[in-house]
Amino acid sequence: MWGGLLAPACAQAIYTCVDAKGRRLTADRPIPECIDREQRELTPSGTVKRKIGPVLTAQERAAEEEKARKAAEERSRLAEEKKRELALLTRYPDRAAHDKERATALVLADNAIAAARKNTGDLAAQRKKLSVELEFYKGDPSKVPAQLKRQVEENQHHTEAQERFIANQDNEKKRINARFDEELAKLKALWAQRGAPAAAAARAPSPTSSSAAR
Repeated sequence: MWGGLLAPACAQAIYTCVDAKGRRLTADRPIPECIDREQRELTPSGTVKRKIGPVLTAQERAAEEEKARKAAEERSRLAEEKKRELALLTRYPDRAAHDKERATALVLADNAIAAARKNTGDLAAQRKKLSVELEFYKGDPSKVPAQLKRQVEENQHHTEAQERFIANQDNEKKRINARFDEELAKLKALWAQRGAPAAAAARAPSPTSSSAAR
């Protein structure tokens, strides 16, 4: 960077700075003694043409780059947040729309739970019949037919699977409510912000009413 500053300058260029010892220096090219501080390039008339910042050390340059990176990330995060907020307002223009979608999501989960409970009931009835057959071999379990054993095992497997499914759906309902609760908290603030300008405009006197008052 400094090598560029030390390149031959225009003959009419004037560079000036105050060095570390407090001396004001002037030259027709960038001044090496002021590499660590600001210099000014002047026009022949003495006005400031531009300011040349101090040359940064590698550590200072890395710090500046890190600062710029974090600033860019923050701008990107804020832009994405604005996009999400706009999408949320577009999808849910009011409380009724949000409540309706929550109810729809919960109904789907409830329907899945109801179907699983019906399956569990059917499996319980099947298990009851299988238990009656097993009673016949109570005296000697080793004589239970392989097919009957397989039916009992499959019944148990399917019953446990349905119970896990019901538990998962119960958890899904909790997740649904948690998500909609979080959205609702954001939406209340966004709805209020959206309504504030309209409310302010409604309170402001119209030009016609102001003229009439006068």
